Amino acid sequence: MARLEVMTPSRSFDDRDRRPRPDARATHRCIGQAWALRGLYAKDASKRRMHHDRAPGPNPRMPSTTSVPDRSSAPQIASQVVDAILCGRIAPGQRLGEQELADVFGVSRTLVREAMARLSARGMVEVSSRRGWFVVQPSRAEAAEAFSARIAIETGMLGSLDKPLARSKLARLKAHHKAEQAAIAAGDAGNRSFLLGDFHVCLAECVSGPLLADILRDLTARTTLVATLFQSTHDAALSCSEHLAIVAALERGDAAAAAELLRAHIGAVAAALGPSAPRADPLAPLRKALQPRAPDAPPTRASRGARRLFTDLLSPHPPATRAPHRRLKEN
Repeated sequence: MARLEVMTPSRSFDDRDRRPRPDARATHRCIGQAWALRGLYAKDASKRRMHHDRAPGPNPRMPSTTSVPDRSSAPQIASQVVDAILCGRIAPGQRLGEQELADVFGVSRTLVREAMARLSARGMVEVSSRRGWFVVQPSRAEAAEAFSARIAIETGMLGSLDKPLARSKLARLKAHHKAEQAAIAAGDAGNRSFLLGDFHVCLAECVSGPLLADILRDLTARTTLVATLFQSTHDAALSCSEHLAIVAALERGDAAAAAELLRAHIGAVAAALGPSAPRADPLAPLRKALQPRAPDAPPTRASRGARRLFTDLLSPHPPATRAPHRRLKEN
């Protein structure tokens, strides 16, 4: 018989289990280095995305209809709304829809809601249940309170000056006054309204600092709403000349005279308020559409001979139907 030879492997399973294994610490070290490199690349990619988003032009990841791309934070949105109030482009009582603002700024509604909450805390807007956010409509008492607060803050600010303003700050105030004159000459109502109100914010920045300037910015925006609501008759050219007189007093180093001029200026603006404008009714079109129909006029000679509609020929009371006769069954 032929002998059958069985081929046996050169290494047994026991030998295979005893082969050298890599060090566990080296393995963990390699994994840690891989994760570190992954985090580094992710951070670098994030920086590139941020740089791309901040570049001029619209954000390709989130299209926006605004001309300025870097306005994607809640404070920037709130600041832009206040600027629009100072320009008179947003009226008292105007509705600010969350979705509309989100589409304009290219952000989420959550970010818009945060910006509106900031403006609500600053007294710029108020929320109505199931209707949304609305710009405040100050009453006559609230208007007087806002002007009194401005007089107290601004005159006290000038009264605290213990030395003349620096030449650079005076030059800034004069440049602002020239911008006011240019806006008035050009007939630009929005820019004129903004610059006349922003003069007081600029004055606070030159005399005190950004903290007081932010407070006056909100107060000036509220008084701008008041002037729009109560139809102020104060002349813009007169306000511009009064601003120049205040700057001239500060240039002479007479802070007390500047404070008195400022008090008279704000008082004149407050005194020029007229009667409140009628508030717009957002439901006016619907109310007009749902008004009851006018009663029918008596028929004229021409209408008597007109052909009647088919529905007019039908009687409103249907004729009575007879009960069906029962048929007798035949036997």
